Amino acid sequence: MGYRMKAEVMDATAIDRALTRIAHEIAEANRGVDNVALAGVVTRGASMAQRLAERIERFEGVAVPVGSLDISFYRDDVATHLNPEVHRTDIPFDVEGRDVVLVDDVLYTGRTIRAAMDAIMDYGRPATIQLAVLVDRGHRELPIRADYVGKNVPTARRERVRVLLTEHDDRDGAVIYEQDGEDE
Repeated sequence: MGYRMKAEVMDATAIDRALTRIAHEIAEANRGVDNVALAGVVTRGASMAQRLAERIERFEGVAVPVGSLDISFYRDDVATHLNPEVHRTDIPFDVEGRDVVLVDDVLYTGRTIRAAMDAIMDYGRPATIQLAVLVDRGHRELPIRADYVGKNVPTARRERVRVLLTEHDDRDGAVIYEQDGEDE
């Protein structure tokens, strides 16, 4: 069964605006960013975390620490993936007592974020764990919600949302794909 593009729900300008807004919301919600650190879920979440840090530094004048989390072995479905794609986790800051903002591209069932919370807790006990996502598509299976959302995009379960970032895809955008007809 394949997928075909149904709609582009965010273009480069919309992504830029959403990330700028989220960066401001993070600073406002935390009364500044002196205790904030960003941890992006590999791969696109890590790129988004870097972009958020650059924006925050631009308007707050504070360099926010940024790390990346590979959650491959924290997933509850790791046993079903014979060869999980493993990346490097890099948390170059002390998690203990920090306000850690997890950053990911798409929030769907909540299982990736549960795994990311488990992963970050292995590095210490943060004061808070917050969540920033570019797209929230609904269909939660776990009681997880984002604190900062770029765009809510209602979807059907048969659809997929893909965030495209220049660092990985040569352009910025967010696209909904829907399943083609049944395999014959």
